[in-house]
Amino acid sequence: MNYARFLTATSAARRPSAIRMLNELLIRAPKSVISLATGSPNPSMFPFKTAVITTEDGKTIQFDEEMMKRALQYSQTAGIPELLSWLKQLQVKLHNPPTIHYPSSQGQMDICVTSGSQDGLNKVFEMTINRGDNVLLNEPVYSGTLHALLPLGCNIINVCSDEYGIIPNSLKEILSKWKPEDSKNPKKNTPKFLYTIPNGSNPTGNSLTSDRKKEIYELARKYDFLIIEDDPYYFLQFNKPWAPTFLSMDVDGRVIRTDSFSKILSSGLRIGFVTGPKTLIERIVLHMQVATLHTSTFTQLLVAQLLYQWGEEGFLAHVDRVIDFYRNQKDALLVAAEKWLSGLAEWHVPTAGMFIWIKIKGIYDVKKLIKEKAIKKEILMVPGNDFYIDSSAPSPYFRASFSLASPEQMDVAFQRLAELIKESL
Repeated sequence: MNYARFLTATSAARRPSAIRMLNELLIRAPKSVISLATGSPNPSMFPFKTAVITTEDGKTIQFDEEMMKRALQYSQTAGIPELLSWLKQLQVKLHNPPTIHYPSSQGQMDICVTSGSQDGLNKVFEMTINRGDNVLLNEPVYSGTLHALLPLGCNIINVCSDEYGIIPNSLKEILSKWKPEDSKNPKKNTPKFLYTIPNGSNPTGNSLTSDRKKEIYELARKYDFLIIEDDPYYFLQFNKPWAPTFLSMDVDGRVIRTDSFSKILSSGLRIGFVTGPKTLIERIVLHMQVATLHTSTFTQLLVAQLLYQWGEEGFLAHVDRVIDFYRNQKDALLVAAEKWLSGLAEWHVPTAGMFIWIKIKGIYDVKKLIKEKAIKKEILMVPGNDFYIDSSAPSPYFRASFSLASPEQMDVAFQRLAELIKESL
């Protein structure tokens, strides 16, 4: 892999922060070292002294005075060592990436902790995209991704998809305008990457099949582009066994994978992690050194202690409990949809995630219905046009989330919606 061709001039120009490097050296140094170097604040001035956090099983996580001093202080940019170690073991257990034992110069798997996966994604985009670059994704797509990409001035090329995710033949057709060897010629402007949410896609709830992933990965090899595997709903797959990931297929070191604890531990803790080729992860870490410095030490320590207390088996048992909850929520929304929207709308049953993508029949554009009339009836949903590159284009779709509402609330919401649809037809 020639990683240099994927880097923007800004990313390539990043250099290690001397102060950050000194700070990380101090963290690892023995207590006998006398530091007059870093500007770390004196922990005796921190007003917080101890903490006890109780988990759902009644156990506690203790922050004594020494631990609290560490939790409230600066820490390593890539993540605290014990959390990084646990996450690396998890990625090997779940995905067994072929690159785990590669030399660091040849795409060896590395990992860093980010302030949620959105933070990691933004840094990946800014690392790779020059104005005018071609990037691939499948509409409809998570609006946060569009809001991150559009200001960067890239050409976003839509790859057609259906209820089983990206259609490989559509991707082949788009790529056929280039020759495979064109990737070596910067003037040919071959696509930099393909972005996809492979499981429980936001907003559609669709998931990519294993066979399609294999075809897509081979096309990435042929035309030499990266795959950004944004997988925040990986741990919310309703059916087992879970499909193999792009990371598990990555023999070249061309997959950058973002994971999140937001959906299974806490969204407010802001803990995500990026896995990918060491050369590219290092660029992300250099960006973090001058941006966030590092993800919150306190929340990293809290999550690390919980994960070590649970172990991998306990963590996956918790994931199963979370899946059971969201499966029941999904089923309740489907019951309400069948009861009130049959004949008025159509949808596919999601296999992962938190969303159902619903098409209202007979209404060309539902934006006014969802954004004005539904709000007056005290029901909130997201109109489909918010998930397209051209958000002004009409759409008959809307996104309904089943994460928060109770089954009773879902029933009332779709009853009110059905009344509005009938009035609008």
